[in-house]
Amino acid sequence: MACLRTSFCTNCCGNQRCTLCPLHLSEHGQASVEAAFLLPATMLLLALLIEPACMGYTLAVMRASAAETARVAATDYDGDFADCADFAKRRLRAIPEVSIFHVGGEDDWEIQIVRDERSVHVSIRGHVRPLPLVGVLASAFRSADGRGVILEANFSEKVRADWVGGTYDTWQEMWG
Repeated sequence: MACLRTSFCTNCCGNQRCTLCPLHLSEHGQASVEAAFLLPATMLLLALLIEPACMGYTLAVMRASAAETARVAATDYDGDFADCADFAKRRLRAIPEVSIFHVGGEDDWEIQIVRDERSVHVSIRGHVRPLPLVGVLASAFRSADGRGVILEANFSEKVRADWVGGTYDTWQEMWG
């Protein structure tokens, strides 16, 4: 179907073109003005969406590492949790050393492992340094210090059920 509002080009080619089509209107350069506004706005929106996802990835890896470390510490009966902390640091290597993911390298991770007779508690702390706009928002919801915004993951697990009586030594004497 042909357009009813057409005209012929009198400048160069004489071809028929539609005057309603935005490609043929005489507003050359309008797209570059719109792009100068939309490109930075799109990049800002993209940064606002990606950066919380990066922080969420870091927190998810920290929580998974704390859970796995708690399970390892539950069966570690030598009393020295240095090997469990090394296990957690190996798991935390999945986080890239980029400021929006983690800042400070392997020495920045603070890993605390506490085990009593019935439960294990693992706490992992680290720092991220987000971009300024997201950093202000992250600082409002999380604590921050000189190194950046603090992310912390905690996990607790029971070593054995409450209905199980006796200690580890009595069980070894009975079944050993």
